Amino acid sequence: MTNPSPAGATAKSLGFPRNAWYAAAWDHEITAKSILARTVAGRSLALYRTESGRPVALADACWHRLAPLSMGKLVGADEVQCPYHGLRYNSAGRCTFMPAQQTINPSAVVRSYPIEERHRFVWVWTGDPMRADPALIPDMFQMDSPEWAGDGRTIPVDTNYTLVLDNLMDLTHEEFVHSSSIGQDELSESDFTVTHDDRTVTVTRWMLDIDPPPFWRKNMRDKFPDFEGHVDRWQIIEFQAPSTIRIDVGVAKAGTGAPEGDRSQGVNGFVMNTITPATERSAHYFWAFMRDYRLESQLITTQLREAVHGVFGEDEAMLAAQQRGIDAHPDHEFYNLNIDAGGMWMRRLIQRMIDAEQLVATAVR
Repeated sequence: MTNPSPAGATAKSLGFPRNAWYAAAWDHEITAKSILARTVAGRSLALYRTESGRPVALADACWHRLAPLSMGKLVGADEVQCPYHGLRYNSAGRCTFMPAQQTINPSAVVRSYPIEERHRFVWVWTGDPMRADPALIPDMFQMDSPEWAGDGRTIPVDTNYTLVLDNLMDLTHEEFVHSSSIGQDELSESDFTVTHDDRTVTVTRWMLDIDPPPFWRKNMRDKFPDFEGHVDRWQIIEFQAPSTIRIDVGVAKAGTGAPEGDRSQGVNGFVMNTITPATERSAHYFWAFMRDYRLESQLITTQLREAVHGVFGEDEAMLAAQQRGIDAHPDHEFYNLNIDAGGMWMRRLIQRMIDAEQLVATAVR
């Protein structure tokens, strides 16, 4: 293992940066026919599309009496009408109509959040709008590349979002939590490396000349129907601050050059994960499994989605139990093993983002 765990990165629960892009929804969830309510990084949002198809994110509280705009209806080309007293707001959040009066109070505005559509998700920036650079949207290009196929789901989790990130940064838990599908002894026995910069952390693990677990044996036979024998297996976990993780996973016939870059004798997938904090102890977990083989097969897409959904269901049960343990022992400090190195760097990068925002907030007071 390289780059050992940094000291001071052991906090068991973190807040969330606001100067960041978070996936608010799958692109198909937001329509021009209804308003979607969703909480992102502590902000209650009303999400919809204009008649032209452009996504909009408004604060989900009317200026007048704080009634949820998400309970209202869409009016005209881009407006939402409050369900309580009928005030209307355009996509910029400015009130355009007040009942029983012609003069509109100039202060009648609800916050409109920067919003972008990319990689099959709609992303919202919940912090300083002047810092909302679309170049900072996490790279998940496999989600809409013609060279990859796949699908995913959303899991509502009743835990702090960092517990989900911890789970994804250390995959040795597969040996114990997912023993019937993707787990095997070699996960704990193999060495790994951790590298990082100011926005990413990468954990790399190779397991050479091993028996494939059931999940990967099935995938190899989808591409190579007569496959038998050992494989070289890889897991390359890339964290992008503050809450997106791509996991490059796969197996290839042992000794055919996969560690050197030739994966042609194997199957390659990307487990795409972006975890959007809702509150301090709840989150929206968006995930997908993308593959670069048998792209034409909807059957394989469905099989993989359902298989991964089953695996993640086991994770969900474990994370809920872990959160209950944290709630029962609120003063307990987490301890760390060597396998936690990637997760500790992940937490440090998130904390740096939070600290930088607090420093700016303090300076402007």
